[in-house]
Amino acid sequence: MEIPRLLDGRLKMRHLLLVDALSRQGSVVSAAKELHVTQPAATRSLHEVEDILGVPLFERGPRGVSATAFGEAFTRHARAVLAQLTQAGRQVVELAEADRGTVVVGTHLAGSNVLLPRAVAALKRDHPLLTVVVREASPEELLRDLEAGRVDLIVGRLTAPSGEGLIRRPLYDEYVGLVVRAGHPLTERPGADLADTLGFPWILPGQQTTLRREVDELFARQGLGTPQNRVEATSFLTVRQLLLDTDIPREWNAGIAERVRFGCRIAARERDDAGVTWRQRARRPRSEEAAAMPSTAEPTRTA
Repeated sequence: MEIPRLLDGRLKMRHLLLVDALSRQGSVVSAAKELHVTQPAATRSLHEVEDILGVPLFERGPRGVSATAFGEAFTRHARAVLAQLTQAGRQVVELAEADRGTVVVGTHLAGSNVLLPRAVAALKRDHPLLTVVVREASPEELLRDLEAGRVDLIVGRLTAPSGEGLIRRPLYDEYVGLVVRAGHPLTERPGADLADTLGFPWILPGQQTTLRREVDELFARQGLGTPQNRVEATSFLTVRQLLLDTDIPREWNAGIAERVRFGCRIAARERDDAGVTWRQRARRPRSEEAAAMPSTAEPTRTA
């Protein structure tokens, strides 16, 4: 097989955008809607890029499309190109407006309680004209956005990188435990274990998250099944109110449990690292100002 000629003018920006959208959406219809094109136009563009490369990028099925090995590899490169162009546009703006610009920070519950607000406050104190955009999503979704340049860095729990070229900087250790409201029946049983919680409804992370997979594995190691009576939610306000109003326990990181100031930790599992993740080959976000953002919030490490 000959090396595809990708610089002869046939490969367009719309091809890269389409491949990225298809990988995330898993559907031609959804990808076309995101890109504001018709489904036939999206299908035609997919055929074009597959013809240019000479390999199938996606397999079509009754429930949508899934990336082939060729598709996964090409998507990583497409996202890297899109990320570099996004950074190039920002750098032009920042050069034109010396102390202005935008930093997009991705976060999830493990980073949004204390670490990120402290860093944002310190950054804004030194650079008041810098716009900080905070995006909250699951760790897996944020990693995809980081690879594609839609976010500059991720602050929160350090999950396994989804690909090469990511730098992870641990800032502190964080325990995850089971939290219930004050006065919950389990608080009257100091020796309660995981099996004792199955008599109550649970709040669990969504099935697509790494934390949920780890919770399922925790139950499996104890010879228990995942609670059947459960609510799946990641919204802090929703989870907090459910915990206050009901007997539902929830697995939460210790920092959030301390912030809401209710309940007690029934059982704890091994600790996780929390910190910051950014792309190795990308220009560090907002030059040195945003690159220093994690350092401004670095807490004292726990033993």
